[in-house]
Amino acid sequence: MKYVMFICTPVDGEELSPEELADDPRFASYIDHVRAGGMVQGGARLRPAADATTVRVQGDEVLLGDGPFAESKEYIAGFDIIEVADLDEAIALASRHPAALGGGSVEVRPIWE
Repeated sequence: MKYVMFICTPVDGEELSPEELADDPRFASYIDHVRAGGMVQGGARLRPAADATTVRVQGDEVLLGDGPFAESKEYIAGFDIIEVADLDEAIALASRHPAALGGGSVEVRPIWE
């Protein structure tokens, strides 16, 4: 089954650069694990929530807002598309993600196929 894992980080958390993530042994170990297992099918790291623009439509009017879609204590910092046997395996993988171990969370959601 395919799942998307939304990688959420605390709003007041430190924003690491791609280079800093590559040098972090927690992320290096996790990335090595998922690549070796062929579980990750795609994904991306997102720019900080402060760079987000929210679009809403009310009638004929397009309303734009700065920042993430909702006021929250966390924001989506990236996502992975994974292919694993079942939800239990997806949860096990999410529980190893450094974001989940470092005060953030990982939302696991099935993909319609």
